[in-house]
Amino acid sequence: MDAIGNTPLVALELDDSPGRVWVKVEAANPTGSYKDRMALAMIEAAERDGRLRPGQTVVEYTGGSTGSSLAFVCAVKGYPLKIVSSDAFAVEKIRTMRAFGADVELIHSPGGITPELIPAMVRRAEEIATETGAFWTDQFNNTDMTDGYRRMGEEILEQVKTFDAFCAYVGTAGAFLGATRAIKAHLPALHRVAVEPGESAVLSGGAPGTHHIEGGGIGYWPPQLTPADFDEAIAIPDAAAFASAREAARQHGIFSGPSTGANLAAAQQLADRGQSVVTVQVDSGLKYLAGDLYA
Repeated sequence: MDAIGNTPLVALELDDSPGRVWVKVEAANPTGSYKDRMALAMIEAAERDGRLRPGQTVVEYTGGSTGSSLAFVCAVKGYPLKIVSSDAFAVEKIRTMRAFGADVELIHSPGGITPELIPAMVRRAEEIATETGAFWTDQFNNTDMTDGYRRMGEEILEQVKTFDAFCAYVGTAGAFLGATRAIKAHLPALHRVAVEPGESAVLSGGAPGTHHIEGGGIGYWPPQLTPADFDEAIAIPDAAAFASAREAARQHGIFSGPSTGANLAAAQQLADRGQSVVTVQVDSGLKYLAGDLYA
């Protein structure tokens, strides 16, 4: 567990851009994702206040990275884990959860991440928790997961003392909220940019739609996010996110998934305005080798 966090921050060499971009390399976490931070925070907070008892089953709905992180934490701590996921997400993530011992139930969604998928996963996880008495981490409504990301913001401040903006892809909004709250306490002028899929740009006032950028774009406002929590939303289409991820691997050695590609595309837009920007490598590209991203 002590291997979670304290990840590197790297500066990208940008061509013909007046701004700067730093990337927090969260693939350095044990399962290759920043979700290790929130999984540990949710489990340990529940242990402390008695919501989670020794040997009790844990249940969660997840696109895969949260599930992989929970499976890792639960394996080490000895909790059985039941996961509700979907075949819309990378098969590598499903296999990772099972490798750590999780029982994974999949909801069929061949078209991708549709507006109906996440609510269906939530309902099924709630059913399992009600029927079995399992502890439901319920990541979208769990405030402990936001606290798990505060340290990431504090680490960024230790690594680069001042910058103009922070941008991150929004799923549960935990990483975005935890990091920006920690940073803004020291940099009050911080420009907070929420990144979302162009095909489901709900935060920008658009309609929900089907997209292929895993880790966010859930089709509705995350319960813990309010309009006061960010200063701008940038919508990145699937194709641009995929292209940015591939370019980052070739040009910078930042090997990642589509959500990181979306982060980097948004960060480039901000840097082109002359801003110095911190963004996040959400996870490792090793999670996406079987899909279309690196085919």
